[in-house]
Amino acid sequence: MDNLWIASLEPADRKRLEPHLHETAFTQGQMLYDAGEAVDEVWFPMSGVVSLMTVLPEDRMVETAAIGREGLVGVTCGPMNARASSRAIAQIEGAAACCPADVFSDALARSEAMRVALSKFTEGLFAQVQQTAACNAQHRLDERLARWLLTLHDRADGARFNLTQADIAVMLGVRRATVSEVGTDLEGRKLVKRGRGWVEILDRPALEDAACGCYQSMRGVLKDLGVPRPKAPAI
Repeated sequence: MDNLWIASLEPADRKRLEPHLHETAFTQGQMLYDAGEAVDEVWFPMSGVVSLMTVLPEDRMVETAAIGREGLVGVTCGPMNARASSRAIAQIEGAAACCPADVFSDALARSEAMRVALSKFTEGLFAQVQQTAACNAQHRLDERLARWLLTLHDRADGARFNLTQADIAVMLGVRRATVSEVGTDLEGRKLVKRGRGWVEILDRPALEDAACGCYQSMRGVLKDLGVPRPKAPAI
């Protein structure tokens, strides 16, 4: 199983889920579910990256968390909260193993170990949301962009992403022109390379130095929780 969260479960718990899993591909920009909707499936990404978006009243939105093969999407489907609190959008195309929400809830009810694993994941996810909110409020855009690209690289299959300036602007909640200015700066420092509709990380260690401390803080939180952690592919 390419999803690290499922792979980390006890064999008996994996057996509760595996007969009900079906693979589903998702394309870049695809909305898996919207805020306020009832979520009837849990998605376990095996490749690609899904962004959780907070939607503002004027229908603007900003990314608050990113999930790849280390986790699961749709955990708000549990009995305590049957409706999604955020919009889930595929940031990088990929595929997921999907499980009916009622099957997942039943498996949780039968396994304390699975409930602990989910609790650790959701604690890490909540920490990511909090860290992102603080980062957006306090740090310079060049630091935030570097942190965001590192987060994406950790969860992607390579160092080149099909992303436009408009995509990045939406994720970070800023103007496209501002993203262009900051991207030009990072490119001038030879940290990234950009083209029409794509961006590529050239020097990851230097990009880590350019990022704010939020990136390493989140890595530390996930390590302390003992949950599966995404690992960036070699450049």
